Amino acid sequence: MSTAASPKHRLFAELARVAKALSHANRLELLEFLAQGPHSVEALANASGLTVANTSRHLQQLRHAGLVQAHPAGRHVYYELSGDDVVGLLGALRAVAGRHLAEVDRLVETYLKVRDRLEPVPRRELLERARRGLVTVLDVRPPEEYAAGHLPGARNVPLKDLEAHLARIEPDREIVAYCRGPHCVLAYEAVQRLRARGFRARRLEDGLPEWRAAGLPVEGGTG
Repeated sequence: MSTAASPKHRLFAELARVAKALSHANRLELLEFLAQGPHSVEALANASGLTVANTSRHLQQLRHAGLVQAHPAGRHVYYELSGDDVVGLLGALRAVAGRHLAEVDRLVETYLKVRDRLEPVPRRELLERARRGLVTVLDVRPPEEYAAGHLPGARNVPLKDLEAHLARIEPDREIVAYCRGPHCVLAYEAVQRLRARGFRARRLEDGLPEWRAAGLPVEGGTG
């Protein structure tokens, strides 16, 4: 039996399909959006700045690799992650790249950590403090992502509307902001703006997808 025809080689070929699907920045970004909840092709195109046709092509490659599922609904097609293990796969990719690629570490240091040198709040610490009413939790993602699932008791204040909501936030309570994941700039920006206005603010260590994948409670959507 030739090496190319061996079961081991065929297995590696299937694994390579998944790796190939992950080998494009636009597809990784689409997976981050889908980690928030189901999206239509049109909504994903709008969020990513791609054309609908290009978005659809990327989604097809992700579907063929088993990373996403498609569900027709009337005139639209909705996509969602095939499972929470896809969130884990993205997390592993971030971790490995961060440890072994100097450019990834440089980008994180330059564009993210420089905005916030304080330690982020761990998930379970936030859950306990929120249950005790010690913090105000802000979800700074778009409303449709908040509706698909959010942390218990979180208020939806999209970053673009933050300034208009400042008067409604308790000034003597710490604020914890979160968004799509550990590299989502929305939470960093929200914390920076809140601190500039005199609020005590920190960010969650990651985002809603990681929270859900850890088995922690989620409100809204199908969570």
